[in-house]
Amino acid sequence: MMSLEIWIPFVFATTLILIIPGPTIILVISQAVTHGRKSVVPLVAGVLFGDFTAMTLSLLGLGAIMSASAALFTLFKWVGALYLIYLGIKIWRSDIKDSSIPDRKANISTRLLFKSSYIVTALNPKGIAFFVAFLPQFIEPCKPVLNQLLLLGGTFLSLAIINAALYALFASQMRETMHNKKVLKWFNRGGGSALIGAGVITAGIQRSA
Repeated sequence: MMSLEIWIPFVFATTLILIIPGPTIILVISQAVTHGRKSVVPLVAGVLFGDFTAMTLSLLGLGAIMSASAALFTLFKWVGALYLIYLGIKIWRSDIKDSSIPDRKANISTRLLFKSSYIVTALNPKGIAFFVAFLPQFIEPCKPVLNQLLLLGGTFLSLAIINAALYALFASQMRETMHNKKVLKWFNRGGGSALIGAGVITAGIQRSA
């Protein structure tokens, strides 16, 4: 079993990395402010499965391949960047609806919320490379590697869920306490602009040598 002297620093370092808002958290906040409390579960679920996908692909070797292949890294980078920009424009232009009015398209919006957070999380090229570069630093070679990977991976996913859920709940609560449509509209535009900016930054990411 992994020693606490290694696991606790991993928890601390992972927490610090997660609480810094990146494209995924910007998306979660923007969507939660736009759609309210009903968006929390699908958004967090999308983050969970997106991180799980990125981690699995990394452990299967895609992260190492991306580090060596400029073409593959660039493909992931541009797909993720363009999707972020697309979502940013969509949120920026979205209409604010009265949360007291039942939404007959709730099931459709739930699927779209899950898909958006899943794609943004899973297609982040730095996210995939992160698992390749970060997790091995906490592996003890003298102990079974698979058990350690499962523990570290499970810990990361648990912390990622908590982090995304807290951000989503906070953002949805902001929507519940603000009933001024003009204010909410400017929140939408701010969040959309942040996503567009995140897309531009993602497009400018350079592959590590």
